[in-house]
Amino acid sequence: MTVVKFKNRSSADLNKYLHQPFVTKQPALQHAAPVNIFETENDYLLEIIAPGWNKEDFKIQLEENLVTVSTETKSERDDKTVKVLKSEYQFPSFKRSFTIDENVDADIISAEYVNGVLRLNFPKKPIVKSPTKQISIQ
Repeated sequence: MTVVKFKNRSSADLNKYLHQPFVTKQPALQHAAPVNIFETENDYLLEIIAPGWNKEDFKIQLEENLVTVSTETKSERDDKTVKVLKSEYQFPSFKRSFTIDENVDADIISAEYVNGVLRLNFPKKPIVKSPTKQISIQ
């Protein structure tokens, strides 16, 4: 067995090595739905694992370069004749905000909710190359 020593690094050191176009705004992820973020050549894909909700329960807002996804827990137990003896699962409300970078085309962001996973698609803006210009020497 080989012992490998690691240099103790701060989070500031790690940030310079990791490029993250989606930066979360929550200091603590208590009661937050887990998120996966993927990048392809043409877009970013953000997946939020949130089982037990309906697509109508989600509120997705875009304000400048901040995308916020949230849900609100509703008490739907109006039947007074039912006595809850034990309740082991709950779907707590959550709110997650992400900063998107300037490469995202905000006009065509799309979302879908399938099998407990909310998928947000952030298409990248096409890269426009300026034509090469010849400059003559006088």
